[in-house]
Amino acid sequence: MNWKRVSLGGFVVAVLAMAGLIWRRALLAGDPFTVMLQAAAIGLMLWARVVFGRRSFHASASPTEGGLITRGPYRLIRHPIYAAVLLFLVAGVGSHPSVVSMLLLVAVAGGMVVRIAAEEHLIVERYPEYVGYAARTKRLIPFVY
Repeated sequence: MNWKRVSLGGFVVAVLAMAGLIWRRALLAGDPFTVMLQAAAIGLMLWARVVFGRRSFHASASPTEGGLITRGPYRLIRHPIYAAVLLFLVAGVGSHPSVVSMLLLVAVAGGMVVRIAAEEHLIVERYPEYVGYAARTKRLIPFVY
């Protein structure tokens, strides 16, 4: 299986669904609690990016040089940037609930799950120690999943 193509497909689905949420104006939170959740999501994303370092973003999954990152938010979850995006979107959609917005949120999450699966296959090929890290670290929600 071509995991880079699978990853790219997940990315495209997630981006198109997020564009739908933007178009429906269901992306930004509307009350103080959900604004705080979105602020926490932004903080988590920034923390993860700082810890991840100067590695570049790739539309299709492509493990980069520099070794496996297991510090900072990566100590608690394997994919803190995806977790941050999902938290941000859940808070926004929760402020503007509708069937269409919920379906778009499910599409984003589905695209991300596909991308995560593809990335993990590629990361294991490049960094075999990822198997042990994955066994002790949850994927998106600390201590849960």
